[in-house]
Amino acid sequence: MAMSLSTLTSSFSSLSFSSQVSQKPYSLSLTPSLKSSQFPKTKPPSLTVVATVVAEPLTADLDTSNLEKYVKSRLPGGFAAQTLIGTGRRKSAIARVVIQEGTGKFVINYRDAKEYLQGNPLWLQYIKTPLATLGYEISYDVFVKAHGGGLSGQAQAISLGIARALLKVSEDHRKPLRKEGLLTRDARVVERKKPGLKKARKAPQFSKR
Repeated sequence: MAMSLSTLTSSFSSLSFSSQVSQKPYSLSLTPSLKSSQFPKTKPPSLTVVATVVAEPLTADLDTSNLEKYVKSRLPGGFAAQTLIGTGRRKSAIARVVIQEGTGKFVINYRDAKEYLQGNPLWLQYIKTPLATLGYEISYDVFVKAHGGGLSGQAQAISLGIARALLKVSEDHRKPLRKEGLLTRDARVVERKKPGLKKARKAPQFSKR
């Protein structure tokens, strides 16, 4: 199997390799269709931005101040000097209510009732029920000073205060108001938390060991 070195040399010499690689690089020519001289050299227009800050009108403050002046003009001497007044309580909320003959306005803490009660239909229904029961929806204006608790408790306290004030208008109002349960003071309050418990009644999970 041994082959002589001369035989291998002669076989390799019979083979011929030819490489034809073009050394010419690829050339890319760009011919612009339009010359730059055809366009006039003009400066770009300058852009000026003018910002003006407009102060928002303090409508809420103006409305509050106007309502405060209006209430003080309607209630000379303050709430305590009025005759048609009633005090209502619910949970920890207390409302002093004064009613006067008018067109059915509701003012709570020198603000419109719908704005103060955030437009909640249930709370608005609470304060309108006593007058609606007697058919006085547009016969009396209601002025309220409320504090403590939340809006729900204040709305129910206002309802009780209006019902008690209507009794001073006429004692004949007692029967229809009592029938609707508007003269009953709801004494339910949140039960206090007990030591060792998470809440009033809720206990932590029992662990035997």
